[in-house]
Amino acid sequence: MTLLIVTHVLHKKQAGQWFAYGPYVREMNLWGNHADQLLILAPATDAEPNAIDLPYQHTSIRFVQIPKLDFSHFTSKIRSTALLPLVMWRLFQTMRQADHVHVRCPGNIGLLGCIVQILFPGKRKTAKYAGNWDWNSVQPWSYRLQQILLRHTRLTQNMTALVYGHWPDQTRNLRSFFTASYRDADRIAIAPRMLSTDQIIRLVFVGTLTPNKRPEIALETARLLIQRGYTVQLDLFGAGVLQTELSNWIAQHDLQNHIHLHGNVPAERLAAAYQQAHFLVFASRSEGWPKAVAEAMFWACLPLTTAVSCVPQMLGDGRRGDLLPPNPEAMADQIEYYLRQPAEYRQKAHEAQEWSRQYTLEKLESEIRTLLL
Repeated sequence: MTLLIVTHVLHKKQAGQWFAYGPYVREMNLWGNHADQLLILAPATDAEPNAIDLPYQHTSIRFVQIPKLDFSHFTSKIRSTALLPLVMWRLFQTMRQADHVHVRCPGNIGLLGCIVQILFPGKRKTAKYAGNWDWNSVQPWSYRLQQILLRHTRLTQNMTALVYGHWPDQTRNLRSFFTASYRDADRIAIAPRMLSTDQIIRLVFVGTLTPNKRPEIALETARLLIQRGYTVQLDLFGAGVLQTELSNWIAQHDLQNHIHLHGNVPAERLAAAYQQAHFLVFASRSEGWPKAVAEAMFWACLPLTTAVSCVPQMLGDGRRGDLLPPNPEAMADQIEYYLRQPAEYRQKAHEAQEWSRQYTLEKLESEIRTLLL
């Protein structure tokens, strides 16, 4: 079987191997396990792979490069609009060659894939909508259009669209799905941490350092707790446009001994950080299935997060984590509450771990197999 992956994820080539964003490639390798040939239609760059990137693991890969589309600025809009016919033609030609088409959404390339796939009603297809499927949420128009196409049973035929969470009025095209970061073998015994006022309170933030993720709330939460007399350590993992601003903020408040920016790190180092942390502080504006939340839960690190997308479902509406408004005072107050109620903290962290450890890479691959075979 020839499997085509249509994605906006930027790819990098090194020593004959294709690399891309690690969590994405980890899942794509599971899809590739059930294909004789992998066709990848995506943009590429000459940049070197970094610590968070992983290589595809397949013996037969054909990469079809398309230009990166960017509609965020006037000049890039003009350029990207001019390139649309070329991208659409390459999509059409490559879809013709595939036995199964897998489209990654939401994104500019995902939207074009959703449109071109209409021309192949008899071909087997899947789409992974990795964003917030909540129909009542505020979405960019291009994301909303992708949702409309994916749920439309006449325009989108012979396709299963995988969405995070369970939502009312799902059409037969839609299937609730999940993702995973760890294997069955990773389910080693890790108990919830002891939490008390006479020890370091360890906080962690994991995600891109961008306005959407609001990492500054984690910093302010740590500062508030320190002002209230607690010993706190906050570790931030990820890179992004706010990195310099956050670094300057830490220096201005003389918190270099308490708050550390680590940048992008390998998955093994990140897992070690989760295993030591008490809380994940994660006040994101928009998510699909946030890997940071599921990964923290896997290691009994209790998430304090916002109620976006399917996160309330992941946290059992507050039974295995806390859904809080996106402000530092609420986060700090909740941590103080658990310092007075350490048994409740440990129980919630344990329930979070039990829930998350259902979703391993082996279970994910088993579900993928049913979609391809």
